[in-house]
Amino acid sequence: MNSLDGAARESMLFASVGLLLGGIDDLAVDLCFLLCWMARYRVADRSVATLPPPAKMIVATFVAAWQEAAVIEAMLATASSRLDDANCRIFVGVYPNDPDTIRAAAAAAVRDARIRVVIGAHAGPTTKADCLNSLWVALCRDDADTGRHTDAVIIHDAEDVVHRAELRVFSALLPDHAVVQLPVLPLVRHGSWVSGHYADEFAYAHGVQQPVRALLGAPLPLAGTGCAMTTAILAAIAAERSGRPFDTMSLTEDYELGLRVSASGRGVCFARLRDPVDGSLVAVRAYFPEQFMAAVRQKARWMTGIALAGWDRIGWGRPHALIDHWMRMRDRRGPIAVIVLTAAYLAVLLLSITTSLHWIAAIPDDGRHIAMWLWWATTALFGWRLLMRMACTASAYGWGEAWRAVPRFFFANAVMLVAALLALRRYQQWLCGSAPVWDKTSHRFPELEQGG
Repeated sequence: MNSLDGAARESMLFASVGLLLGGIDDLAVDLCFLLCWMARYRVADRSVATLPPPAKMIVATFVAAWQEAAVIEAMLATASSRLDDANCRIFVGVYPNDPDTIRAAAAAAVRDARIRVVIGAHAGPTTKADCLNSLWVALCRDDADTGRHTDAVIIHDAEDVVHRAELRVFSALLPDHAVVQLPVLPLVRHGSWVSGHYADEFAYAHGVQQPVRALLGAPLPLAGTGCAMTTAILAAIAAERSGRPFDTMSLTEDYELGLRVSASGRGVCFARLRDPVDGSLVAVRAYFPEQFMAAVRQKARWMTGIALAGWDRIGWGRPHALIDHWMRMRDRRGPIAVIVLTAAYLAVLLLSITTSLHWIAAIPDDGRHIAMWLWWATTALFGWRLLMRMACTASAYGWGEAWRAVPRFFFANAVMLVAALLALRRYQQWLCGSAPVWDKTSHRFPELEQGG
């Protein structure tokens, strides 16, 4: 009995201290946001109508596609109708051993001459970065052949619903920034806790965390989709990498690229704007994985690339850039959070067992499992975290989804716990020299009226 009591006390103390530190970290970000919001300082969504006039730009959209035959034709049809500028070409990267995707992309290209299907030199899957590099080479060749100069590149995924106003936003902001990132709004499939927990997480990340990061002047990572960058910055990076701007050895090339551009001082803009026509947020909408293990694989790739391999690859910021250090620490706290969560769930289990045994044996439990102030502090911070999660989800999806965010919070923890184990295994393989490859998840494309 004494051993169980001691294990319950120690695990509860460890978990509570970890949860307290993480809760204070989150609270600091939330307070920054709320203070700026109350002061009306650049955190409220603006209207696209407030932007300066769009610049005349020649733009290329990159879409990397590996085994995307189910969605690529519909995605390209929607994108070509909404990116309705004759100077906007769409380059679709496919693989020679993926004939179904090639046929679907080619069918879309027949209907719109602006679509270019680029078959890469390597059999798939490689990495998304490798596919994007093949599109960069094709763009440079196309510009050389036609005598034009492309000003910017937009990156989208094969399942994205493109917003009708995004080209207007990019054209207005890119003259003053090297990179512009739009928010990502995952679409929620009714009854799916997996797709729903993505909605909760992105509603907070792109509704609170990214705006705060921008306000504090910290480098901004990219989301890998819904971002536009000038060809000048891509060419500068390509010149340092043998003509290839995207790092094929990175599992999260988008995250690293955003930090790299931000650190160079050229400017990354996170743009939250609303379409004056219908009030919708100018954002990328897409269905995320709907199966538990598919979500685990995706989260494991993010955790491996950002929290584990990313630490090795890009390290920390400049010595005295405290805000940058803070944000990178938040990006990399996933594995530590998993350890704390595991201890917390173990502590709850042990506490339940010991309490039951003491009751059955009629033996009083004189041990203080945890200081009362620590208990109440972690409980209050946990309640605040749930309220913020609900508020962000309500802002993006309405209160119906906001109430579902509470049980999905615990489901998200389960996904993260399993993903951490897979991330550690992948990180070990990466340390042993294994080349990263595209970890494919199945996608579906929504009805057009859901796209915004």
